[in-house]
Amino acid sequence: MDINKWKSVAVTKETHTLLTALCNEKERNPARMISKLVKDYTEFQAKKKGMSVEKYQTFLLSKLKKNGSKD
Repeated sequence: MDINKWKSVAVTKETHTLLTALCNEKERNPARMISKLVKDYTEFQAKKKGMSVEKYQTFLLSKLKKNGSKD
């Protein structure tokens, strides 16, 4: 698996069970559901802060680089 394209995360069993239930309800696989949740939350936060989604994403990524993230 290409580690530059895919990442793994650990979640509690309860969170995984809820994710599976959401996926079944919306007919999505877990990767697509997580992507949708992140996209929707990013849009929500950008609107809340009065920023465009693109500007908010740039802001988040610049903070991540500034803090020395390994991703």
